[in-house]
Amino acid sequence: MRVTDEAWPGAMYPPTIGDIATVAERLLRELPEPFRGLAGYVPVKVEEWPDEETLEELGIEDPLDLTGIYEGVPVGERVNLALPPERPEMIRLFRMPILYEWCERGCSLEEVVFDVLMHEIGHHFGMNEDEVRAMEEEARRQRSLGGS
Repeated sequence: MRVTDEAWPGAMYPPTIGDIATVAERLLRELPEPFRGLAGYVPVKVEEWPDEETLEELGIEDPLDLTGIYEGVPVGERVNLALPPERPEMIRLFRMPILYEWCERGCSLEEVVFDVLMHEIGHHFGMNEDEVRAMEEEARRQRSLGGS
């Protein structure tokens, strides 16, 4: 168990859904530009685990492999919509897989949540996996420089 963590100092118990939501909301407010402006107002919901339906849709067998998902129509595809989307736009974060990754990586909880959020924001923009990874790296670089 970690003794200290910038986002979770002196924790003697695992972060709750509410704790992770608080970290995610703060990180969204503090995103460096241009990411903050581009992310818009996508709501974030934290859940304990991904549901079976989501895992089946994505072909994922181990729920620990899914830390988050963007649901909605990516920004670049919206101009072609004649009808409203079937589901509301949302980023879903999954507590238990995030905690598992946190332990595996040995970094701060904030760093894991930041990485998951940036990944899902990339999908909100309609980016493929390579583009998302490049955006994550740029966001991490700007964040480490204190850029906003």
